[in-house]
Amino acid sequence: MIELKSYGMLSHQGPHLNLNEDLADVDLANNLFMIVDGFGGSNIGDRAASMIRDSLKRSYTKISVDPDSTLQFYYSARYLIEGNALINALHVAHQKITQDNEAKSMNDRGGGSVLGAALAENVLTLASTGNCSAWLYRKGQLSNEVLPDSLRNVSRDRFSSFLHTAPMSGIGLFEDLHYQVRELKISAGDLVLLFTDGIYSRLEEHEIKYTIEKNLKKEMDIIKELMKLANERGNLDNQTALLLQF
Repeated sequence: MIELKSYGMLSHQGPHLNLNEDLADVDLANNLFMIVDGFGGSNIGDRAASMIRDSLKRSYTKISVDPDSTLQFYYSARYLIEGNALINALHVAHQKITQDNEAKSMNDRGGGSVLGAALAENVLTLASTGNCSAWLYRKGQLSNEVLPDSLRNVSRDRFSSFLHTAPMSGIGLFEDLHYQVRELKISAGDLVLLFTDGIYSRLEEHEIKYTIEKNLKKEMDIIKELMKLANERGNLDNQTALLLQF
């Protein structure tokens, strides 16, 4: 079984906003990790992000500790029970946020992009909806394992891609929940990085890789340097990063 050696996380409102609608969470008892990028505005997006986090944790921990629990929405033999539990937790959170939005005007509705990671033995299941991204650094190689579901995929304009990070999916965004799932077989020495768009949208892959290799044993230094570089490039958004060192 692969064990998590260390982790680093930081969520910040960014250089221009007074409100942080992002958050990160680590549940070491259940090997559950997540970042959430809320949307909706003051006292809406931040509240929605907290609701999503709390719902995910309640649903996931209930199912993952009891293999005989009923999976409300989804089951696939392709995924481990932890992966199925994480997918169902996304559905439960989507249902709760959607119901919360029903009685509200459009301007008062909230939701969020989510990237959750569940570790079981040596398999890390990533489940994502919205504009978050996940990267794997292994033996000198960096790969983008979860692509953001955003307008960037439509525009294909890398020179102003930071203008196209609006999510095309998310908790509470549409009636149907659209998500992607990725299973990673983790090896000792792997570094997994989860980012909201306030970090990755202003950076090139080679810059992320260079920063990792310069600070390989210092997770917080990696995060702070990437945030600083994104801000120097004109970032206007909230910023969240979660790094898992195996």
